[in-house]
Amino acid sequence: MTDKLDDIIAGCTAGKRQSQEELYRMLSPKMYAVCLQYASDADEASDFLQEGFVRVFTMIKSYRGEGSFEGWVRKIMVNTALQFIRKKRRLYVVNEEITEDVGYQMPHIDYELEAEDLLRMIKELPLNQRIIFNLYAIEGYNHAEIESMTGMPENTSKSHLHRARIALKKMLDRSIPSGSKKLKKNV
Repeated sequence: MTDKLDDIIAGCTAGKRQSQEELYRMLSPKMYAVCLQYASDADEASDFLQEGFVRVFTMIKSYRGEGSFEGWVRKIMVNTALQFIRKKRRLYVVNEEITEDVGYQMPHIDYELEAEDLLRMIKELPLNQRIIFNLYAIEGYNHAEIESMTGMPENTSKSHLHRARIALKKMLDRSIPSGSKKLKKNV
């Protein structure tokens, strides 16, 4: 951790408003992007962000300095978004029986695609598929962790992930004319 960030964290722990503002300015653009992954629109993402930072400032004394501070804040943002979604929309928790692990092997297909296009496609997924895809593929949680975060059984989580991947593949196929599928290195 840098000395500057250490000073900001210490100031936030002491309840200093200026340190809180500095931390917000430093991390809010990245955390807003995280919130947008779970929100239905920009206003909802702003709500997630605001409530997430309130929780960061409330819980900052519990940060033990282990691991990335930004990762700690990101986890709070994701959990805040999930809490809002559970309260507002109710995640559908249906125990779908899958007798074997739904394995998925990404086919080797090259697409010319900007990151914004992929994010737009992810936003078009149904709510449960979008949340599970974000938690698994973007945030890096495993299905057991997703179950504890969402209350959704592992098999249901696996099913939503599988459906999300299929839906994204279909969206990719529709959006790219055949013959021009090339992967850009910055994606």
